[in-house]
Amino acid sequence: MSAARPGNGIWSFWAEFVHNLFGWFRAVGTEFRTRRGRFLVTMLPMLWLLLFFAVPFLIVLKISFAEAVFGQSPPYSAMIERSADGAASLRLHAGSYALLLQDPLYVAAYLKSLLFAGVSTLCCLLLGYPIAYGIARARPLWRMFLLVLVILPFWTSSLLRTYAMIGMLKANGMLSTTLAAIGLLEPGAAILHTDLAVYIGIVYNYLPFMVLPLTATLMRLDFRLLEAAADLGARPWQGFLRVTLPLSMPGIMAGALLVFIPAVGEFVIPDILGGPDALTIGRVLWTEFFTNRDWPLAAAVAVAMLLLIVIPTLVFEYVENRRERREAHA
Repeated sequence: MSAARPGNGIWSFWAEFVHNLFGWFRAVGTEFRTRRGRFLVTMLPMLWLLLFFAVPFLIVLKISFAEAVFGQSPPYSAMIERSADGAASLRLHAGSYALLLQDPLYVAAYLKSLLFAGVSTLCCLLLGYPIAYGIARARPLWRMFLLVLVILPFWTSSLLRTYAMIGMLKANGMLSTTLAAIGLLEPGAAILHTDLAVYIGIVYNYLPFMVLPLTATLMRLDFRLLEAAADLGARPWQGFLRVTLPLSMPGIMAGALLVFIPAVGEFVIPDILGGPDALTIGRVLWTEFFTNRDWPLAAAVAVAMLLLIVIPTLVFEYVENRRERREAHA
């Protein structure tokens, strides 16, 4: 009778382990197809959002209705106060929200932030659409290479890339000297610390957020539709406006939201590249929290900024969903 090889026990163990692992995966897949499994899949991201979005937002909302009290930590009054007899009373102060409407500084900061974000989003769309279209029409190997080039800036810190732009935008920088040489800028002038520098910085940092969803949408586009439009007598620009552009609207909207929403609250780029006139809501938040230590006012600024972004987005999503339902029933 031959003796068993020493390695047979190890191979049997790993074979059994792999078999049990695949069996576990099959059981999990079967469980996810049930109602309880779908509920668990939905609840996990909802729990994540509850812990890391809803709870912090409620804390900031609570602070926004407090009153600033300097010289203590934390520097704001308690929302629930207890009297000598033990009775609890709720104290809400709306003075911070009233100040946002009364002081033109905050209104100007909101409008400036919306201007920076809106113009930058439009520039990202104008630059990113041809890039995404070219990537979508490229061969698979070239497409992968071009996508790597788009993602490549993310391999370095956004802060470092923004600081590196100072050398290009200062008076003797490459971009300033080039514009001065062709007569678009006065000799010795600098783009740095101007609104144009802020636009350049935001577009440079957020352009991939526009290119990637547009590329994903255009890659699913059936380009034979353009050939059919050409056979029917449509010129190239007519085929683009009537076929390509409408079918790529989901990618345009996704890219616009990915650029516009973080650009509204951007702090680093306006602070480094912008001048004193580049007063954005992000810089106001930093000043109120860390310089003035007026936490209730800073929290009110943050809540107002969130509502300013979320409410129009929800209204747009509601209108789009109704339009899609009408088109589905038509």
